Amino acid sequence: MQQFSVYKNRNAATRKEYPYLLNIQSDLLDELKTVVVIPFIKKSVFKQKTIKYLMPVFTIENKECVLLTPQIAGIPKSQLGTLIEDLSHFRSEIIGAMDFVISGI
Repeated sequence: MQQFSVYKNRNAATRKEYPYLLNIQSDLLDELKTVVVIPFIKKSVFKQKTIKYLMPVFTIENKECVLLTPQIAGIPKSQLGTLIEDLSHFRSEIIGAMDFVISGI
C-alpha cells in the first residue's frame, strides 16, 4: 500500500459521506492490519468553510473533494476499497495539512 494513495471507502456506514480515503501511513508499516487515513468529502456537499492549509481540495474522479485532515483515523485495511489514484505529487500539501493539525503552523 503506497503512502498518499486514494482508495474508495468500503465501509457501508460512512462511504456515502466520505467516499474516498487517503492513506497517509508510511510504507514501512505495511505489515500492520490497520492503516492511518484521512477521509475526503465532496466539496459540493461540504457546508462548512474550508481552511486552505488544513483542508486542501483535490480533484478525484472529476469531483472536487475536501481533505478532512482533522478527521485523521486508524481503520482496518479491509475498509480500503479500490485504489483510485496516487497523490504523492501533492506530498508537501498533505504533510503541511497534517503539520497544521499538530502544530498550528
